[in-house]
Amino acid sequence: MKFIGTIILIISLTVKGTAGMHINRSILGSSASDIVRGLSSQSIREIPAPDQLFSTAIKVLLGFPEQAVFTVLNQACSIYLASGAINPRITPNVEEMYFELRTPCKNISVPIAQPEQLVNLEEFDAEKKVVIFVSGWGSDGKEDSYIQDFANAFFCRGEHNVVYINTGNSVQTLYTWSAFNTEEVGNILAESLKGLTESVPVENIHLVGHSLGAQIVGKAGRQFKDLTGQSLPRITGLDPANPCFNEGEELSGISRGDATFVDIIHSNPGVLGKPKSLGDVDFYPDGKRAIKPGCVRFGCSHERSIRYYIETVYPANEQNFLGKRCNSLQSLNAGHCDGTEHAMGYAVDHDLKGNYYLNVNADQPYGKNAPADAVVQPNQCGLCGRK
Repeated sequence: MKFIGTIILIISLTVKGTAGMHINRSILGSSASDIVRGLSSQSIREIPAPDQLFSTAIKVLLGFPEQAVFTVLNQACSIYLASGAINPRITPNVEEMYFELRTPCKNISVPIAQPEQLVNLEEFDAEKKVVIFVSGWGSDGKEDSYIQDFANAFFCRGEHNVVYINTGNSVQTLYTWSAFNTEEVGNILAESLKGLTESVPVENIHLVGHSLGAQIVGKAGRQFKDLTGQSLPRITGLDPANPCFNEGEELSGISRGDATFVDIIHSNPGVLGKPKSLGDVDFYPDGKRAIKPGCVRFGCSHERSIRYYIETVYPANEQNFLGKRCNSLQSLNAGHCDGTEHAMGYAVDHDLKGNYYLNVNADQPYGKNAPADAVVQPNQCGLCGRK
């Protein structure tokens, strides 16, 4: 951690362009609070804005291993939270946020602040379940194939209204601002869900979030409970974002209790995704290794959680991923884990508790228990003009 503190100091000085900051040597401590205590009040005031620090960090850390970069950025987030030096923020604008109803033939957007418009759409069926997906940092829903793939899988089931949350710039801005915005975006979503449940039974709503989106849906679940006294039935977190979400700090993130049932799929633990168990049940495909089979970069592994989940949504694929409650993948592979195998993903048993481990394939179908004719992308189902 001394390395991390040193790097952050270098970045700060690089941005400020001054050697006049009053820095106590104790800044090279092992935690963010240690570092902040080592800064004079003048130095705290001169901490560069997150957008300055993080853009400079990428340049200073160019050539370092990805994991080292993300570790430094995570520590920088902690420093900002501990120092209070994060104002003014780039705050979410509710007028730029939309519900996007996805259908096989078209996508229809309505303001998130007006959920009654969503319910009144001819294409929305209030008798069906509603799955609401919130993506992560840098995603706008237009060019990310996994968002449409997510919708296509549900189209094949024919049992759901599929809604994507377009958050405008709130999770597309520089990662730090996006992370700091998750609480407020979650509050906005919760307020809208309160209105939605005037027409849709709360038991029919399922929130799914990836990366920062997972942290948003967690906050939405907590806030919805505060607003209504009711719990959402299920929230699914797909590799919840790790950088900036540390225990005991302001950004607490998704956790058990945010809904009646919270299930988590970890695919890049310890780097872009949280490594610790967070939900009622946590699944660790390929264990806690940061790089998943078939990937060479962290980003690929981070997205794998979505790909695994999508595969389970297609009819007849519900049992593709079977895990056992265990302490590690090594124990599982050594035959030391007793008990019954349980499905990960769409058809997970809502009574499950604990950590479950399983092996996965490098290519589609990713599930080791997938049938030979497993559908992993739409061909004859879920397309415009077809059921």
